[in-house]
Amino acid sequence: MRCMMCERLSFSHICSACQESLLTPSLHKRKIMGSVPVYSFFPYNDIEPLLLTKHTDVGYYIYTILAKRAFGAFAKEWQYENRVASLGIDDHALSGYSHTAVLNHALKSTNITPLYGKLRASNHHKYAGKSAEERLMHPRQFDCKPFAENEVILVDDIVTTGTTLGEAAEVLNANGKKVILCLTLTDAENR
Repeated sequence: MRCMMCERLSFSHICSACQESLLTPSLHKRKIMGSVPVYSFFPYNDIEPLLLTKHTDVGYYIYTILAKRAFGAFAKEWQYENRVASLGIDDHALSGYSHTAVLNHALKSTNITPLYGKLRASNHHKYAGKSAEERLMHPRQFDCKPFAENEVILVDDIVTTGTTLGEAAEVLNANGKKVILCLTLTDAENR
């Protein structure tokens, strides 16, 4: 196959040279709900075409590469006194896989236990390209299934207004869980 970035022959959808030169994470931070940090790994414009593969056949492979380079590297370096759970935002499978489950899986480490199917939305309104008002009018209405860990890392691919992450954090808080941070591939305000 050919690399999606440079079109050279490659064993991967993005060759190792392009991964090294074009997909080097640079951490961006903002806060939601006043105090919960949201860390993003890539400027939005740098990976926008890759994000658009989310609901295509190659999306799984692209998201796996992005997850390994960003979330996997984070998990190797991150130190914390307690073992925490990581939850993908609404990780049900669409288009054959769940992009948030792929991202979440890359966090598996000595300090982080990825959990699946624990935080699902009952409202599947499409948020892409919608205003903050539209997002507020159509909350996700998350359902939280029980799990043992008390501290949580929330995982999503993009943070735009922070509405989805904030709503998920509120539901987890109401269920006795503490969201210590959120991880996303990119922040739409970091262009």
